[in-house]
Order: sequence, then structure tokens, then C-alpha cells
Amino acid sequence: MQEKEKAGYKSIALDIAQRIVSGEFKAQSKLSGRSLLAGQYHVSPETIRKAIGLLKEENIVSVSQGKEIIVLSEEKAHEYITKYNYLKSAYTLQQDLQTLLEEKKKIDTRFETLLHEIIEASDRLQNLKPYRPVEIKIKEDSHIVGNTIGNLLFWQNTGATIIALRRGTDVSISPGPHVVLRENDVLIAVGDEKMYERTDRFINQKV
Repeated sequence: MQEKEKAGYKSIALDIAQRIVSGEFKAQSKLSGRSLLAGQYHVSPETIRKAIGLLKEENIVSVSQGKEIIVLSEEKAHEYITKYNYLKSAYTLQQDLQTLLEEKKKIDTRFETLLHEIIEASDRLQNLKPYRPVEIKIKEDSHIVGNTIGNLLFWQNTGATIIALRRGTDVSISPGPHVVLRENDVLIAVGDEKMYERTDRFINQKV
């Protein structure tokens, strides 16, 4: 069996349990002394003592006063492996959930920052009459769905300038000409006082 260098005592206990289940260590057989096991796993006798202590608590082995280690139960060893794998799986899921929550927190923070930037930009633009930002939603049957901003010659057709695009919870500031527009996108644009009517009419022409 391949030796495990510097293995932790929990991993060693699991490995011994697996060796019992596989039949390498049979019930009522004696395991090597702690010093010999320590040499096999390249750890200190104290680490082996802790590993054997775990197995003893699970009634997988017994330890006499003379430090003799006896295998008691293959069934208990199997139960221990099953329980360990369950706990390991639960821990992994917990770690994955924690990672997702941290990622969500970062996204929420970024979204909040972008939203503040848009609000600040909107406040500044509202003071520059007649350039007031408006929001226009692209309908499902709009002819511009699937087109890029550049291909639409947006400013030439509407007199409006797109300052941001909102797609679900994502917000893009100053989207470039190569952005492909989708249904339900919300365009935030500025222009003169009649810009909204022209832009809405242009955007939501049916295919």
C-alpha cells in the first residue's frame, strides 16, 4: 500500500478503517504497534495514538493496557467510512455555499456602485437642460433585437445618446457600438425634450 507522508490523524484513522474493510486487516487480528504504524505513515507516535483513539471510540479496534491494538469489527469500520464521507460531503456543500454567498456579496456591491454612478450621472444631466435621461425598454417584437448599437445608427435615427444599458441586474455604463441588443433590455439615453418620443418610436417598431 502506498505510504501517506505527513498524513493527519483523521486521514490515518480513515485509511486504517478502509484497510480493515478491504480485508487487509481482519477482525481479531493485531495491528502493528504505534511506533511501527508511525513509521508507515511518516508521522509521530502521538499522531498514531490520536488516530487509534478515533477508531477505539467507534468500537472498530480495542487497545489493551499493554498497548496491543486488536481489530474488532469490519462492520463498524464500514459505518465509520460511510459517516466520514457523509460529513465530508456536507462540509464541501457548506464551503460551496459560503463561496457563492461571498461572490453574490461582491456582485451586489458592484451593482450598488454602478447604480450610484448612474444616479449621480442622471442628477448632473438633469441640470443640463434639455438633456434629461430617460429609460426605454426594448419590446420582444422590436426590430432592433439582435442588432448592435452601431449598426442601428442610433444617434442619427433618434438624436439620442445612450449613456447606459440595463440587462436584468447587470448595468453597463456607456455601452459600445458592438453591444448586441436583446429583448427586455432597458436603454438609458439623453437628448432633447422630444427625444423620448422619437427614440421609443424607433426602438419599438415591430419586426
